[in-house]
Amino acid sequence: TTMANRKIPKISLHDFASRRAEIGRQIISAAENDGFFVLYNQASPSVSEIEEIFKYSKSFFALPHSEKSQTPHVPQLNTGWEHRSQIRPSTGVPDQKESLQLQLHRLHLNWPSSPSLPPDWAQKVATFALNTHNLSMQILSFFACALGFPEDFFTQAHQLGHEDAQSTLRLLHYFNAAGNEGEVSAGAHTDFDCLTMLFQRSGESGLEICPGREAESCGMLREERWTPVEPKTGEIVCNIGDMLMAWSDDRFKSLFHRVAPVRGERFSIAWFNQANKNVIIQGPLGKYPVKTAERYLGEKLAENFRIAKERSEKMAMAAPAS
Repeated sequence: TTMANRKIPKISLHDFASRRAEIGRQIISAAENDGFFVLYNQASPSVSEIEEIFKYSKSFFALPHSEKSQTPHVPQLNTGWEHRSQIRPSTGVPDQKESLQLQLHRLHLNWPSSPSLPPDWAQKVATFALNTHNLSMQILSFFACALGFPEDFFTQAHQLGHEDAQSTLRLLHYFNAAGNEGEVSAGAHTDFDCLTMLFQRSGESGLEICPGREAESCGMLREERWTPVEPKTGEIVCNIGDMLMAWSDDRFKSLFHRVAPVRGERFSIAWFNQANKNVIIQGPLGKYPVKTAERYLGEKLAENFRIAKERSEKMAMAAPAS
């Protein structure tokens, strides 16, 4: 693995209304040339709100397994708790983490209800998710205009109140790494969504990215050149997902990222903007065949599972007999 000390664009959202055009130019430039960018000085979710939601996240992961397992991961719903079970095609082994996936339109379906949690746990987490969604739509409006779509194009494509909504909040807890050579806490991957907004905590490092146009030769493919993203509470790390890459006819790149071996613990929170199931994915140039967002994500997941399964089987065959 080769490390590369590259600068990741940081974009202030201070005075958003009066600086809207300037902010939009910076975001589109970062998306075209870097793939990742960091937002800060946003009005909402505020730094204090972010700090608070991490406390609520930690309160869930502090529960015993018997209580967390009362909210099991249900693949058909894309919700629930998983523990060391997500296998990346890039590694063939489970990520060293546990996570809880939640969807706002399923607030009363497969959400934690443990009496050990604060009584307002679901309300606080749902409010945070909604605030993050609202900010996401402001950011995605810049992409809509850049692609020649109406300003509210992606807002209409991500309707959280509809039964076919797919956007997901993910609370993550990474375990202390064993330190085995070549091990990572989360294998290299791209995201399947339109835009991911990731919250980190100061002092809990691990995220590494492969930004820039050369990302096509990073991650699982050829030479790896990784750049660590220094975590800071209150900042939001954003990356383009595969869905927006297809929607833009490859103008905006979905790039590889991973979590390096974690020393101690790492908590993070991700909001995945995924278009509603029946929304049609097609760029202005029509580079790719027309697909619904449901079919697009389904095919991505199936391919991911197939590759991961093949790699796991190869690793098992290559392992020495005990």
